[in-house]
Amino acid sequence: MITVKSNEELSIMRKAGKITGDVLKLLEENIKPGISTKDLDRIAEKYIRSHNAFPSFKGYRGYPATLCVSIDDEVVHGIPNDKRYIEEGSIVSIDVGAFFNGFHGDAARTFAVGKISAEKAKLIEVTKQSFFEGIKYAKTGNRIGDIASAIQQYCESFGFSVVRALTGHGIGKAMHEDPEVPNFGKPGHGIRLSANMTLAVEPMINMGKFDVEFLSDGWTVRTKDRLPSAHYENTIVITDGEAEILTL
Repeated sequence: MITVKSNEELSIMRKAGKITGDVLKLLEENIKPGISTKDLDRIAEKYIRSHNAFPSFKGYRGYPATLCVSIDDEVVHGIPNDKRYIEEGSIVSIDVGAFFNGFHGDAARTFAVGKISAEKAKLIEVTKQSFFEGIKYAKTGNRIGDIASAIQQYCESFGFSVVRALTGHGIGKAMHEDPEVPNFGKPGHGIRLSANMTLAVEPMINMGKFDVEFLSDGWTVRTKDRLPSAHYENTIVITDGEAEILTL
């Protein structure tokens, strides 16, 4: 069931979204060669709890951490580890959520670690911009497929591919609500958008083919061809005009 939020609920979601977005800004300052992915996780959890919120991902379906930290060819859901260190030249996708007063915020960014290749830099840039291309269509009366199609067409115009096996989602009292928000599709298809719907729109874009595999840890998703992947996500509110972004 798709839930439309009240103005009071949206005011809480704005606070959850701000905490989520601010965590990512803090992590950007701390991502340097030599830091462990678990250290990043500790920084994030401390920040979220200090703002009277709870890490959305921790304990979700048994997930053990505050962050998903995915490096290079990992698409999403990489589990932080004390023995895994961030290396110069890699790209690191961080996904995080904050649960505040009964509502979730959810956002992701892909960060460059030191000097990266031009190809990786382009992948990050295109993935981020594809989100903004998609949400041009995130307004009352349009359809989910309008967002999805815009993301797909933009990324594929640069020779990149859109992950099919994972999608964005509705968000609110639950971390994942209806509807699914794919990053590929046809204009004019899918559910019709209405004001005060809240969505997590999250392009996951691969440098190579869109095929992925799920690893034996039950969480980590990697590209099958082992080429890099990037991720960019924000929680948004549908309005009659331009979508409101809660996690920037």
